[in-house]
Amino acid sequence: MPTGDLTRRTLGRIALGALTATALPATAATAAHASTTPGTPYYDRARRLAADDPVHPALANALHPAPIPPPPPTRITDDLAVLSVGFVHAMALTTDRGIVLFDALESPDDARTTIEPGLRALGADPADITHIVITHGHYDHFGGAQYLADRHGARVLMSPTDWDLVEADGHEHAPRRDIETTDGHRLDMGSATITLHHTPGHTPGTISALFGTRDRDRPRTAMLWGGTNPPTTPGELRTYLDSIAAFRHRMHTAGADIELSNHPNDHGLQRMQDIRDDPDAPNPFVLGRHRTDRFMKVMDLMIQGRLADAQA
Repeated sequence: MPTGDLTRRTLGRIALGALTATALPATAATAAHASTTPGTPYYDRARRLAADDPVHPALANALHPAPIPPPPPTRITDDLAVLSVGFVHAMALTTDRGIVLFDALESPDDARTTIEPGLRALGADPADITHIVITHGHYDHFGGAQYLADRHGARVLMSPTDWDLVEADGHEHAPRRDIETTDGHRLDMGSATITLHHTPGHTPGTISALFGTRDRDRPRTAMLWGGTNPPTTPGELRTYLDSIAAFRHRMHTAGADIELSNHPNDHGLQRMQDIRDDPDAPNPFVLGRHRTDRFMKVMDLMIQGRLADAQA
């Protein structure tokens, strides 16, 4: 996996609110803790914005480096399930034209032991997988894709830039180039329409998704940010900020009220546990439009802080 990407034991320490030596060189990290860097006002504003909302501090704090036990497969809305190995998730949207899988975990073994049995445990058939959307070209997101494509005839989608990234990397489980997405690529799945937006930053061709789902038979709109751990150079950080701004506008237009992440950097594992503990309680993934937008605003402020520090 490329340096700086989220790994099993060091979940990136995104440092959105708690910069550590894993996020910056030691001298810069020390300065950040002393509130002396140019980025500090942005970090402080993000912490204040996150406040005590249980979702946003999870985004704003560095994550614990210990291994995360995999949770059981969990249906988080009527038609959306999370299939996770702990440090990274795949998500399955069941539609009347088949199952769309967002990411495919690390390996064919993950597909065999987590995705397929997880779907069956939730009453779905893996043979119904028709599309696999790879949010970005890191192996912990594409590793099981070719196995599932070969076994179930699913089509694999990725941005052209990240297809190039995957091919250049030459990973043993890399999927064969299939569908190249365009910015705004639409999948009409009958009961749900999925729109895939190019949001470069985490990788040059990261994809973030907006799609319809239903929670207790009420229509909702979910957003899935495709790659959270930020780059390091000023130019890449400016690209990341541009992607945040563009996607926030699209979220607003679509009325996104459910926030999703493919890593547990958003209190997601705890929210899944809440659903399993009390299925009748209000859905903790339904943040509403304001809190869903605020998730992106916290990220925007933290990346502005990263940019200020990088430029200094």
